[in-house]
Amino acid sequence: MAGSINKVIIGGTLGRDPEMRYTQAGDKIVNFSVATSERWKDKTTGEPREKTEWHRVVIFNERLADVAEKYLKKGSKVYVEGQLQTRKWTGNDGNERYTTEVVLQRFRGELTMLDSRGGGRDANAGNGGGEPPDWESPDAGASSGSAPGGAQGGGAGKGGGRKGGELDDEIPF
Repeated sequence: MAGSINKVIIGGTLGRDPEMRYTQAGDKIVNFSVATSERWKDKTTGEPREKTEWHRVVIFNERLADVAEKYLKKGSKVYVEGQLQTRKWTGNDGNERYTTEVVLQRFRGELTMLDSRGGGRDANAGNGGGEPPDWESPDAGASSGSAPGGAQGGGAGKGGGRKGGELDDEIPF
């Protein structure tokens, strides 16, 4: 093989609220843990069994860090794509330790919320809805000018209550 691939895909549940930190340069770093579980029935006893793995996730991508900070809570279900990285550090006891993490770099990685906005522990706290946020809009929290329920006033070919010389081209879409 000419190259190699380091890609990790995890779908699971946050074990705690994301932790926000900043580098000395002022860049955001978000840390959280994701649990993935495997369930089966024991062949000998017939009892249900479960095994849970914990995965440490670190986000260096500014936009994804904003999303994690704003919308993720303990219990949120997420899909994460990143790279495995192992780093060496020295503990308080002076011993060297190693930690392997799923890292979402500045221009690589993906974070997708799998449940409704705020679907974690505080699902009804202040968000009032089950629709995902508009990730493309820089002012996602601002009003988009549409009527409740997504309906907009007016329509093509009917004038739509337009004033002030706006064009009505009767475009069929």
